[in-house]
Amino acid sequence: MAGKKKDIILQITINNQEQWEEVLSSKGLIVADIYQAWCGPCKTTVSLFRKIKNELGDDLLQFAVAEADSIDALEKYRGKCEPTFLFFAGGDLVAVVRGANAPLLQKTILEQLEAEKKVLNHGLDRNVIKDEALLEEEETSPASAQPEDEDLVPLGKSYTVAIIKPDAVAHGKADEIIMKIQEAGFEILATEEKTMTESEARDFYKHRAGEEKFQELVQFMSSGPCHVLIISKSGDEDVIPAWREFIGPTDVEVAKKEKPESLRAQYGTEVLYNAVHGSNDREQASRELAFFFPSFKLQQQHTEESASRTPERTLALIRPEVLKDRKDEVLQSIRDAGFSIAMQKEIMLTEQQIEEFYKEHTDQEYFPALKQQMMSGPILALALVKDGAVKHWRNLLGPADLSEALNAAPDSFRARFTPKETTINQLHGSSNSDEAENEINFFFPVEHTLATIKPDALEEHRDEIMERIQASGFTITQIKETNLSPAMAEEFYKEHKGKPFFDQLVKYMCRGPCLMMILSKENAVQEWRSLMGPKDPAEAQTLSPDSLRSLFAKSVLQNAVHGSSNLNHATEKIKFIFGDIELEQANNAETSFVSGAADNVKDTENSEENEAEPS
Repeated sequence: MAGKKKDIILQITINNQEQWEEVLSSKGLIVADIYQAWCGPCKTTVSLFRKIKNELGDDLLQFAVAEADSIDALEKYRGKCEPTFLFFAGGDLVAVVRGANAPLLQKTILEQLEAEKKVLNHGLDRNVIKDEALLEEEETSPASAQPEDEDLVPLGKSYTVAIIKPDAVAHGKADEIIMKIQEAGFEILATEEKTMTESEARDFYKHRAGEEKFQELVQFMSSGPCHVLIISKSGDEDVIPAWREFIGPTDVEVAKKEKPESLRAQYGTEVLYNAVHGSNDREQASRELAFFFPSFKLQQQHTEESASRTPERTLALIRPEVLKDRKDEVLQSIRDAGFSIAMQKEIMLTEQQIEEFYKEHTDQEYFPALKQQMMSGPILALALVKDGAVKHWRNLLGPADLSEALNAAPDSFRARFTPKETTINQLHGSSNSDEAENEINFFFPVEHTLATIKPDALEEHRDEIMERIQASGFTITQIKETNLSPAMAEEFYKEHKGKPFFDQLVKYMCRGPCLMMILSKENAVQEWRSLMGPKDPAEAQTLSPDSLRSLFAKSVLQNAVHGSSNLNHATEKIKFIFGDIELEQANNAETSFVSGAADNVKDTENSEENEAEPS
């Protein structure tokens, strides 16, 4: 009776120096996957190796996995984030492949196996090599190199987290997708196969908790293994937009029509089962990196210089006299100095608001004149963003005392932009980063606005719009899909009643379900209107090509999305749709800055007459 057939182990596991030496003394070609303890072996290549082993059936070919952290001979490979495959023959290194590059691995295996057979059968010399990458590191690494237990994304290199979802893995498409990723010029810095628990999936997608199909998404993402990758691009190219372009639209049907070569068009089946995931922006990529690869670190320069280059925000105020006469000149000078204007708001302050904002200065002799100046007309509040913004802005401003500014710093902003007849300087800047955040929160408190995805856009572009909302930093506080009745639509748009387009607007809004949302963010009303773009999609494509209406609107009437025009309007519409609900820092008279100010705010990003817009 024949004995039971012995199970064949595809990859030998090597855990210590003794096992390493024993395996390397074996006859033939050994292909060793060198891995770090924190992430494990490269599982995406296992099916490739099995395929090669089955096709060749050659006893001279062996595969192994070796943990660099526990093998002395692999000390120099510790802390490497990129999958590394070492080829040994007769105990000597004969080839190296970095990255889970399936075509290159297959080619190298066949070439090196053939070369080793010639050595064994015909006595030819082996082509022994040294790992050039390690030699280059030794030549260029400073004495104060990073600790060996840190896995690093190189400084300045753009990265993103990609997920090959359970549907694609279950259909055996993971290796094929990885090959396409590499062929498209993306670098795979790390890879891991992971099956998420429902709790992990819920935590990972918590920013989508308000969506109707959230539980279905959680169940799907925890239904089987995923392949999680950290990917980058060579050079200075930003990988995030390149990756999102490569994977295609969220909706598979849209992807098949608009981006037939994209991964989602080729491997997805519907919106939920769309094969692959990509981070929306750098902040999300950083969160996802920490979620899946907690030991993976971003390379930093621990110097005072790097600290001064940390992006931060500061508050700038342009006071009434200069705002009235030289606003554009000041704004242009700010931009020329390298600042980005993240938010801006033109407003008339009340006496109470001035005293609250300058409460630490109320006992000073100059305060009455300052208060009078601040109440003489509207001021412009700006949230400026730049590396080291606080220090840079205060250096540009110059001394607070006008006489000192004019004599000691004639090129400073205060000296250049303050009228001669005034004794109060016309520009303000935060003193430090903590004060900057407090002052920004004073002028741009967390607001709530009502946002609507209209019927046609909801049907065709729901997921893309939702992704853009979340990527723009909004929190979706409440969400509701609803069919407006004619009476509800008339009440919702009552400010447009009697206008030529009113009946057509009401009919359009009742043609199918709308998605109603309460969006929360600093300066939410203005930020949402900016993300929407101009009401006319043709104008939006010219003035704001990345706006929602530019991308998804069909006409002025069918312009995809709706947003409240001011805080009062937002509060009224939220109450109409969601009833009396409590929100943190709600848009009501008790909010410290909004109180008494909502009617005085001028939307400096969009000064169109909102009453004339079928929004």
